[in-house]
Formats: sequence, C-alpha cells, structure tokens
Amino acid sequence: MEVILLERVAKLGQMGEVVTVKDGYARNYLLPQKKALRVNDANLKAFESQKAQLEARNLETKKEAEALAARLDGQRYVIIRSASDAGALYGSVTPRDAADAAAEAGITVDRRQVQMTKPIKELGLHEVLVVLHPEVEVTIVLNVARSVEEAELQASGKSIQELAAEEEAAADFEIAELFDDIGGAQNDDEGDSREG
Repeated sequence: MEVILLERVAKLGQMGEVVTVKDGYARNYLLPQKKALRVNDANLKAFESQKAQLEARNLETKKEAEALAARLDGQRYVIIRSASDAGALYGSVTPRDAADAAAEAGITVDRRQVQMTKPIKELGLHEVLVVLHPEVEVTIVLNVARSVEEAELQASGKSIQELAAEEEAAADFEIAELFDDIGGAQNDDEGDSREG
C-alpha cells in the first residue's frame, strides 16, 4: 500500500514522502497513529494544504523533545531488584521500569519511547536508548542492583562478579589468618608441655 508520511518515521522516510509499505503495517500502525495517509488525489491535496502546519507542529515537538533530551541525556537511574548471587535477576527490567525510574526523578517518559533490544536480566550498568522524537534520541544508564549500596559500588565501576570475588578473597584470607593463629597457639602449647 502506498502512503504519504505525515512525520518522519524511522527506517521508512521523511515527512511528505510517498512510500510503499505492507498493508498490515499501514492499517494497524501508520494510519491509526496518524503518521500517514493513503495515497489518493484527495489526500494529496489535503497534505499539500496542511504541509506548513505539519512542519510547524513537527518543529515545535522537536524543540520540546530537544529540551527534554538536554535534561535526560546521560542520566543514571537506580533500579533495585532481587537477584541471585551470580547476578541473574529474578524477573527482568523492562521499558516500563525505565520510564517509571525517570518519572520518579521528575522526567516524564512514555514506556513506548524506551527502546530495548531485549529485557535486562542481570545486575549491572545498562545503556538504554530513549526516542523522544523521530529525530531526537538520547541514552540513559540503568543501574540495576540489589541495594542502594550495591548500586553505588557499581556506579564507581565495580561489577557484581568483582565484588563477589573480593568478598570471597577476604573470607579466604580471614580463614587463613584464623588457622595461622590456631596453629601458632597449638605450637605454643606443645612447647609448654615439652618443657614440663
């Protein structure tokens, strides 16, 4: 089906372009979302008469998106989740979670604007793309952790695996120290019994 784009659509075209798309994509997405019109004489004339208004509205929404992008770009949001010792989440972090985290910080983002190739299923720092306007994209960082303290450690650059390895090494060191102390005390006892 041929349609006229009423705004820029990623991977499809710019406003005003006539493009051919699959019927289902046009009927189920482009037309109901008012992103396009079917190509016919009446719609072509209607588009030409509305073109200046559409461009002005697009420019206005783009400026609003750019203002929001300046506040949002590079922001870090902490998301607390329960996870295994290995760092695997019990569940996952979705676009809705990212939008909610931004909303808690005072920035309204729709979950449909958050682009994730797949849900986040492990602890750590994850970069996520937010599309505020067809021409404005920003990246935010989600710090997924089991606690606020753990999130602060991750933010400083340590991964959960590194932290677990450090804790294990510290525990091994304490155990070795304890055995050294016990061994030393036992040798002292043996020395006392020989003297008597």
